[in-house]
Amino acid sequence: MSSAAVQTATPTQPTGKASRTKPADSDRSRAENSLGRKLVAPAIVLMLLVTAFPMLRALYLSLFQYSLTAPEERSFVGVDNYVTALTDPLFWQTTANTVGIMVITVAFELVIGFAFAMVMHRVIFARGVIRTSILIPYGIITVVSGFAWQFAFSNTNGFVNSWLPFLGDDFNWFASYESSMIAIMVSEIWKTTPFMSLLLLAGLAQVSEDMIEAAKVDGATWFQRLFKVILPNMRAAIMVAVLFRALDAYRIFDNIFVMTAGANGTSSISFLTYRQVIEQFQLGIGSALSVLLFLSVLVVAFVIVKVFRVDLASARQER
Repeated sequence: MSSAAVQTATPTQPTGKASRTKPADSDRSRAENSLGRKLVAPAIVLMLLVTAFPMLRALYLSLFQYSLTAPEERSFVGVDNYVTALTDPLFWQTTANTVGIMVITVAFELVIGFAFAMVMHRVIFARGVIRTSILIPYGIITVVSGFAWQFAFSNTNGFVNSWLPFLGDDFNWFASYESSMIAIMVSEIWKTTPFMSLLLLAGLAQVSEDMIEAAKVDGATWFQRLFKVILPNMRAAIMVAVLFRALDAYRIFDNIFVMTAGANGTSSISFLTYRQVIEQFQLGIGSALSVLLFLSVLVVAFVIVKVFRVDLASARQER
C-alpha cells in the first residue's frame, strides 16, 4: 500500500478546540432549563432567607458591646469584639482543640469507616444483620452516647479501666487534659464512624468490578488493587466523606458539654461561643465568635476541596 493511500485511510484527528465545543441547546432544552430555574427559585430564596438572616444578624450584633443583663447599655464598638477574641489565648487554645479533634477523629474514622465499608460491600451472608450492627451507633443521639462513654470511662463504675489493667482501676480519665481529650475523641469516633462508612460504601459501589478483575488477571496484589484501582476511583466519595465529617467535627459541642463541660481546657470554639451567649449573656462577643466559627468552617471546606482537587461535575460525567 502506498504512503498516499495510508494518509487517505488515516482518520483526521479532531482538534482540542473542536472536541471541547459544546453543542447548542435546543429550544426545548432551553425552555426546560428556564422552567426548572423558575420552579426552584422560591426554594432558593427561602433557603437564603433561612440561612443568611441568622448570619447577618450575628454579624450585626458582633459590632456591639451588648449584654442581655444590661440591654440599655448596648453600644457600637466596631471590630473590637473580633480584636478581643483574636488576641485572647483562650480563643487560640479552643481553636487548637477543635482542629486537633477534627484531624484525629476524621483520620481514624476514614480508616475504620473504609474497613467497615469493605466488609459491608463484600460480605455475602447475613448482610442485613452486619450492616445494621455497624450502623447502630450512628442512630444513637449524640448526648446519649456522650453519657454512655462518660460512664464507660468512669473510675468508679466504668469498664474501660478493666480493659486496660496497666492503668489501674482508680485511673481518672477526666482528671487531666490529655486523657479527657482521648475520652472525648473515642466517643466521637464511635458515634460517627458509621456515617463515614456509609458514604464510603456508596463510593465503593461505583468502582467497576471489571477493572478489579482486570487487575487480578494482570497479577496485581491486594494492596496494588487497593491503592492503584479502588482508592483512585473513590476519590470523589472520599472527598465528600472527609468534607462532611470534618465540618461536623469542627462544630463539636455535645460530647464536650456532656463529658467534661469544658474542664481541663477541653473547650471547643462552639462550646466557647455557647458559654459567652448562653451562660454569660454576652451577645456581642458571642456573635463575634460565631462569625469567626463560620469563617473558619469555610476555610476548612476550601482547604479540603483544594487538597483533593476533585471535579464533582466530571465525576458525575456531566461534562
